Amino acid sequence: MTSWNDRRILDLFGIQLPVIQAPMAGATTVEMVVAASGAGGLGSLPSAQYSVEQLREALLRIRSETAAPINVNFFSHVTPTDDPVAQMRWRSALAAYYVEHGLDPSAPVKGAGRAPFGTAFCNVVEEFRPEVVSFHFGLPADHLVERVKAAGTKVISSATTVDEAVWLEAKGVDAVVAMGFEAGGHRGNFLTDDMSRQVGTMALVPQVVDAVRVPVIAAGGISDGRGVAAALMLGASAVQIGTAYLFCPEAKIPAVHARALASAGDDSTAITNVFTGRPARGVLNRVMRELGPLSTSVPAFPTAGAALAPIRAKAEEASKDDFTNLWSGQAAKLAKHLPAGMLTKSLFEEALAVLVARTNVDGL
Repeated sequence: MTSWNDRRILDLFGIQLPVIQAPMAGATTVEMVVAASGAGGLGSLPSAQYSVEQLREALLRIRSETAAPINVNFFSHVTPTDDPVAQMRWRSALAAYYVEHGLDPSAPVKGAGRAPFGTAFCNVVEEFRPEVVSFHFGLPADHLVERVKAAGTKVISSATTVDEAVWLEAKGVDAVVAMGFEAGGHRGNFLTDDMSRQVGTMALVPQVVDAVRVPVIAAGGISDGRGVAAALMLGASAVQIGTAYLFCPEAKIPAVHARALASAGDDSTAITNVFTGRPARGVLNRVMRELGPLSTSVPAFPTAGAALAPIRAKAEEASKDDFTNLWSGQAAKLAKHLPAGMLTKSLFEEALAVLVARTNVDGL
């Protein structure tokens, strides 16, 4: 075997390798996107923490450095209404930490949060026409999806259950990301909030493949060539990988996050809502242990982060990760520490080697 047998994603996106660098807000840089796409995979730019002008600037930089296909990712949540009671409850839960760090628990806090996809972001998509636009937390309004598709852009979104994958296909996506429970960062769930019934990658991918006609991208717990090869055997047309790219020099993460990743094992992470208000997987730390990890005191996404920011900054100044969102999947230990372009190629080459070895042994 010298090539990837399932070309549906390769042909759909116009890429050479079935490896998608996951969009990771706060960690992914323009340099990472350019390197992953330049290597033949699909680099993904996360836009949830950008303003419209910041997104335009980032896309101008990317387009000046590569003509390769790229993915631009957006969140499609609904901005919550103001809830002073919930905010007061959250501030009360954090008050002791404020005092411990010499901060005023009643001081006003501000936070940029995460902006959902709307008309202004859609205008940018129509201006730059990226080859792929991906969404997290379902999809935005139908008319916005129609505008994105009319711009010639392929649309994908994450599903954490078969029902979500079927819903996405019915809404017209071009491919589905089957996001297993092992994945780091925010869960992509949107039809259910029950984390106790979320599905692992090994069980989710083949069931999604059987349930939808569009190609499926496997995500969650894939950090080396063995995982990429396994995804193909499960019926996926490509993989989306996040945590492994956090070890690349192009990643932008705090030093405390890098140290936590370096020592993370298979059981080092948990699902938590304390950092943003939505479930996400990260390395266990103090605030997760003491308040949750799934806390009923947390206000609606994405408003929780603003109140955490001051104590997080104080802790990081002291080289402590107590209040930092240490996003990581369950397979961080398997990741190679390579530049993003080399990692993209290595994942594919290792996967082919695994498939060739198994074919020779088993006579398949």
